[in-house]
Amino acid sequence: MIRLAIVAMFGVALMASGASCAEERASAEVVTEIARTTKTATGQPIAPPQGPLEVVASIYTLAPGVKLPEHKHPYQRYAYVLEGELKVQQADSPPRLYRAGDFIVESVDGWHFGATAGTVPVRLLVIDQAPPGGVITINRP
Repeated sequence: MIRLAIVAMFGVALMASGASCAEERASAEVVTEIARTTKTATGQPIAPPQGPLEVVASIYTLAPGVKLPEHKHPYQRYAYVLEGELKVQQADSPPRLYRAGDFIVESVDGWHFGATAGTVPVRLLVIDQAPPGGVITINRP
């Protein structure tokens, strides 16, 4: 929690120090919304855990031909596909194919697995929200 506060303060300080430069560049900022939803990929309402949260941001790189073990996430997880194609199979749904530029709001407590599709590695930016120190992935025994 302290680390997040320090990072946030550092970011604000950097933004403040660059404010005059930004004004001189005159509207060089472009914002493109990539997703807006209130539900996960399987239709569940998005519900982050209550109480203190820890945010964990990770880059996952999966080689071509990789199939992850079946697993689930007890808390909310978001992913953005940076490169490649990822096929996700939920236990009770048809598979979904995600490509570079797709945003995924993963299901909570739903067994699933992912596998690379195609001949290039898959790179994902993954953001988890969980209680501090909480388990974010549970592999099926």
